[in-house]
Amino acid sequence: MNEDVRTGFEAFQPETFAFDEQSEAEIEKILRKYPPGRQASAVLPLLYLVQNQMARQTGSGWVPRAAMDVVAKRLEMPPIRVYEVATFYTMFQLRPVGRFHLQVCTTTPCWLRGSDKVVAACKQEAGIRGFGETSADGLFTLSEVECLGACVNAPVLQINNDLYEDLDAERTIALLQAFRRGEPPPPGSTIGRIGSAPEGGPMTLISEIEPPPAPGAE
Repeated sequence: MNEDVRTGFEAFQPETFAFDEQSEAEIEKILRKYPPGRQASAVLPLLYLVQNQMARQTGSGWVPRAAMDVVAKRLEMPPIRVYEVATFYTMFQLRPVGRFHLQVCTTTPCWLRGSDKVVAACKQEAGIRGFGETSADGLFTLSEVECLGACVNAPVLQINNDLYEDLDAERTIALLQAFRRGEPPPPGSTIGRIGSAPEGGPMTLISEIEPPPAPGAE
């Protein structure tokens, strides 16, 4: 077991966990998707509900061990099976994180487009030294992640559940300052790019096509 997993399991652990009313409503919808005896298939969405509930209630989106035990009981599966899932997928945090979890993609497309500058800007604005650290004010935790699936609009920064794209150092600092003020901008491109259109605007299919003549028209 690596150090992060060991620390996540041994430290900061609440003794109990219970799903709140909002999560319970979602659980009912999720479990209806699976036939009797197959409810263990819902382990991923239930762990995701745990993480979101912790974020709502504590300001830190993570999955404590007590919550894993509750998920195991609800789905009638051995707790170790839930632990295996939670420790395998990096989208689940095993220890508290800041209110805003900064997840920087540093794989090749983002790196070629300047992800190093995004990382440096995050460290500068948050006042932290490296990945895995949380800022002194508890607002930001910085993590390095693999491809986030938005390579066309690289470099990309995921903050909690949202993607911010087309970043550079200045835009990254402005983005974090907006979150610090409690004014998070809409997710997506930070340069106004629509979807995955070319950065300079559309290059093809830009001329209008005349409609065909009506039937019988000369």
